[in-house]
Amino acid sequence: MSTRKGYGSWLKISFSKRRFAPTFFINFMVKDISNFQNVFFIGVAGVGMSAIAQYLKGIGKNVSGSDRYFHPNEYNKTKEQLEAEGIRCFLQDGSGIDENTELVVVSTAIEDTVYEVQKAREYNIPVIKRSELLALIAKSKKTIAVAGTSGKSTTSAILFQILADAGLEPSIISGAGLTRIIKEGKIGNAAVGKGDWLIIEADESDGSVVQYEPEIGVLLNIDKDHQEINELIEIFTVFKNNTQGLFIVNQSNTLAKTLSANPENDFGFEDENAKYTVTDFKQNGFELSFRIVGQAFLMNSVGRHSAENAAAAVAVASQIGIDLKICADSLEHYEGIYRRHQILGQKNGVWIIDDYAHNPAKCAASIKACQPLAEKVVAWFQPHGYKPTRFLRQDFVEEISDALRPQDEIWMSEIFYAGGTAVKDISANDLIEDIKAKGKNAYFVEHREELLDKMRPHLDENTVLLLMGARDPSLEEFSKNLYQKL
Repeated sequence: MSTRKGYGSWLKISFSKRRFAPTFFINFMVKDISNFQNVFFIGVAGVGMSAIAQYLKGIGKNVSGSDRYFHPNEYNKTKEQLEAEGIRCFLQDGSGIDENTELVVVSTAIEDTVYEVQKAREYNIPVIKRSELLALIAKSKKTIAVAGTSGKSTTSAILFQILADAGLEPSIISGAGLTRIIKEGKIGNAAVGKGDWLIIEADESDGSVVQYEPEIGVLLNIDKDHQEINELIEIFTVFKNNTQGLFIVNQSNTLAKTLSANPENDFGFEDENAKYTVTDFKQNGFELSFRIVGQAFLMNSVGRHSAENAAAAVAVASQIGIDLKICADSLEHYEGIYRRHQILGQKNGVWIIDDYAHNPAKCAASIKACQPLAEKVVAWFQPHGYKPTRFLRQDFVEEISDALRPQDEIWMSEIFYAGGTAVKDISANDLIEDIKAKGKNAYFVEHREELLDKMRPHLDENTVLLLMGARDPSLEEFSKNLYQKL
């Protein structure tokens, strides 16, 4: 059993490092989800916010929210889906907050100068971060928290499906829509089950991973993303110490395995130190086959990283009493999640695949996963944020260059800018020029609307066109439109 550090430990770490310091004061009036009934979300359309909003509605709370993407007389799919769940949606003008509101929730993107935050304070309504609320929810259930710099959404989705197929009726609060839930017309990133288990993603990007005290903690990997490696190790160490029961890590990740509590609990990829390791791995087109503890698995997916994520889910499921055969039967019918190697289709011998990859390790893994599918991979990437692109510039160059075969190509369009006071002192073209200097096929198209016309001569038969990017809400529409025009 690990040493319990709890909420006070998070406060000490958060305020000792400016990077993780919360924008808002910590409000101690809200200590339990039973302390409120009427809750309002500022930025409710965001993937993390909408998931918690739907979960709270599912357990009987009165939920409403606003978003800057909601405009008068303009259709918004997320707004429609939230309202279908009984969540009232407002323009971001303060009209949704009144004297009946008991709690206001904000994402990390919402600053305390926003009018709605000011109005909440005028009404003396507690204002808390999304991650703080998620920590309160996690304390109300037996929680499995999935952490790491890559693979959290996929692993959470696989684990949810296994537990559901085993009859445990789990709940989930995810960072991506699960296809099996999206098919019901929902956003797909949350579900409320009757069982004891709740699966959540523990995010390291804002340091909030240290707030959770799960029954089971899972650490998939530690790679440079958002913070320096020493900072990541520090916060994941706190996550380990806060875990109340099993702590399960990836023995195949060099840094993650340094935090292992017991290799008998761990997973990996062809790693003899981990009990739940992937062996006999093969990729045949869009199908993976492998074994874990002697049990044969089939999975409709691509890439070694997908098998690793599956092994993490199997390690958890096995240790809470689910038979490996049930895990295998469930995994064979796993349908995937939104924008994670999502196959849009094939035209003129070219497969179009849309993926959420956005850090160096994820981009490299995504490219490698597509290589068994065709003789040539043409990858396009839209970086997001000037600061993270600057911070990860060399890592992007090294990881992507190493992943490309001689015939493969990488294309980039300009960095996605979501607003704010960012210093625009770097361009995606800087990364492209660095990759070119390494002798790789690299191309820059500043405006992505011009991408297809310039790329067409490079799209031969037996090619995969891989589209990568995150944070930009228009990427799904862009990818679908490109496929239609191909």
